[in-house]
Amino acid sequence: MFRVTQLLPIIVLLSGTVACQSGRHSSAGFRLPVNGDADRGKVAFVQLGCNQCHEVSGMEFPKPTVQPPVPVVLGGVVPSEPTDGYLVTSIINPSYALAPYPRDAITVGGKSRMPDYNGRMTVQQLVDTVAFLQSRYKVERPTARPAYF
Repeated sequence: MFRVTQLLPIIVLLSGTVACQSGRHSSAGFRLPVNGDADRGKVAFVQLGCNQCHEVSGMEFPKPTVQPPVPVVLGGVVPSEPTDGYLVTSIINPSYALAPYPRDAITVGGKSRMPDYNGRMTVQQLVDTVAFLQSRYKVERPTARPAYF
């Protein structure tokens, strides 16, 4: 027969597991299919007109034409890789987490100037576009500088 002292570690473990879940809006378990193709994503990026607003680091697309210009350049050197979930959310719900740019340059009425692409792209285009964007980021971790006194 179990004693309370034997059940306590099990209860603590189960409580911790439940506490780590953050509900339906949690990113826990989010994974894109592994068949994302960066080349197809580049094609989708142009077909969907993303290059009319965004520059992509290291890519030779025609210059963006939207006015006023969008200061959000995609790709380039970053201290940590953006997650697939962050990129997906930025595409399908761009007002959720606004990029760290001057608000008046990226918003209208408090919402992102970028339209959501929920009804404008297929899931495969989304997966491929994320694969393309991920291929344009280069992670360079900042090095610690020695403190001089």
